[in-house]
Amino acid sequence: MELLDRVAETGAIAPALWPLEALKALLMAERRKRLDGKRRQRLAGFLRALPITLDTETADLAWTTTARLAERHRLTMYDATYLELAQRRRFPLATLDEDLIRGRKSSGHDTARNLKVTGAAVCVGFVSESGRRRP
Repeated sequence: MELLDRVAETGAIAPALWPLEALKALLMAERRKRLDGKRRQRLAGFLRALPITLDTETADLAWTTTARLAERHRLTMYDATYLELAQRRRFPLATLDEDLIRGRKSSGHDTARNLKVTGAAVCVGFVSESGRRRP
């Protein structure tokens, strides 16, 4: 089962910044002529309709746990947010982002790499794509 099928079927949880990152990825793809405005809007509507719950602890943990993860694993704060959520919820990390893969491996957690990803990172039991986005 592909990532989006699992999200649609089981729901998901994502850091509070997920909508901003998802929309940024879509806007950047449009600006780079990888998709047109109508497709961007359709994809945004599709992502918005997914049963994704935003994590309410993201902002509070940014100052402590997330900042330590970013420093320890040389991640951006954005990437560390997904790593923190995956660790706290004990989800395997599903990503194509090499920095996140290294961070997850060095912290001793599972990494799944063979998922097709559309958009920015989400957690369901996974975190996906905060690096290379392919809308």
